[in-house]
Amino acid sequence: MNVSANNKLCPCLSNKPYQACCQPLHDDVMFASSAEQLMCSRYSAFYLGKINYLIDTLHPDKRQDDDVEVLKKTIEETHWLGLRIIKHRPKERSATVEFIAFYQAEPIGQLHEGSNFIKHDNRWFYVDGEILESIKLSRNEPCFCGSGKKFKKCHSETKS
Repeated sequence: MNVSANNKLCPCLSNKPYQACCQPLHDDVMFASSAEQLMCSRYSAFYLGKINYLIDTLHPDKRQDDDVEVLKKTIEETHWLGLRIIKHRPKERSATVEFIAFYQAEPIGQLHEGSNFIKHDNRWFYVDGEILESIKLSRNEPCFCGSGKKFKKCHSETKS
């Protein structure tokens, strides 16, 4: 996906142009107003290779000396295909976001996670997450990639 042009959609599949969605967060023009917005912007940052943003939005207590190398390797080895937010459980100073990030693999890979966030100094930070069991995708549901097609006509490994 090319998101450099003004009219290209954001990788987080919000159906908004990147410049009106995650780009202001990535460019430090604004901060995420919710854990869900931060989750979406972090997915877009993985998709676009924005390592500094990923580190900046990781809670300072969770940062490691090798974060740049680990993130660089993950970004190089993973072709992200789509994001689906399952549940957002906000509280005043903490939140959990359950999501599935789909990536290219045989069959399609899933990162299904319950992510924990905290708000510190009026900014949301990713803390950690619990990996959850993959879900079974229905052939007749909309495809996770945002194409508007049914899964069976888009990314299904059983499509004809």
